[in-house]
Amino acid sequence: MTVLVTGATGNTGRRVVAELHRRGERVRALTRNPAGARLPAGVEVVEGTHTAPETLTEALEGVTRLHITATAGLADVGTELVNRAVDAGVRRMTMVWGGYVGPTEQAMAESGVEWTRLEPQEFMSNTLTWIDAIRSDGVVREPYDFPSALVHEADIAAVAVTALLEDGHSGQAYDLTGPEVLTPRQRVAVLAKTLGRDITFAELPHEAAIDRLMATGVSREDAEYVIGWYADPPAEASTVVGTVEKVTGRPARTFAQWVTEHADRF
Repeated sequence: MTVLVTGATGNTGRRVVAELHRRGERVRALTRNPAGARLPAGVEVVEGTHTAPETLTEALEGVTRLHITATAGLADVGTELVNRAVDAGVRRMTMVWGGYVGPTEQAMAESGVEWTRLEPQEFMSNTLTWIDAIRSDGVVREPYDFPSALVHEADIAAVAVTALLEDGHSGQAYDLTGPEVLTPRQRVAVLAKTLGRDITFAELPHEAAIDRLMATGVSREDAEYVIGWYADPPAEASTVVGTVEKVTGRPARTFAQWVTEHADRF
């Protein structure tokens, strides 16, 4: 059995690859830059992107299980990606959604093969966007101090791998959270304590937050969606659920654990 992992060098994809490899599975990792992939020895690394499914004939050869991560541009080609995967012989898929059920998620659910959709709330790895601010002046600026049940990317990966390898998860949409609810101000306090530094939180005006996100290359439409989500997050975003432990058999990781793992990056 060969498992193809798209977005294999991303925050979640990299963890999926590592866990599959640890379990002794044959893994094929899809990435735009194989030379800089830095994946475990023994993992087959192939060049490509799931947003260009017409180029993936060789990458899909012999693949029976597929992991997809929603990224920009996937919605336009997701149905083709799923159809090509099914035609190539893929019989089980997992997907980390992009925050809503779009064309790719719908195509997967209608594909006729086993599928599991992963619906994580806010990723703990979003905290990495604070690195420059913390290094420069120790002030984290965000538009809203909203409560969030952040989930560790390793827990998302663990659920994905379980669903890929074990039976009993087909047709499931798994809401994924961490074990606690924290606001950005509270996350900053955890960072300050763990790093042993003075770090403060300051609220950023709504429009300034949109401008900041657009400066990174994000479209205005996407920036308004993201900041709008922060302004009025759904109830699920601040509701802790036990899916990670139910699926994997162990408790979800805390934000303090995440900070400890990434302390050297700040």
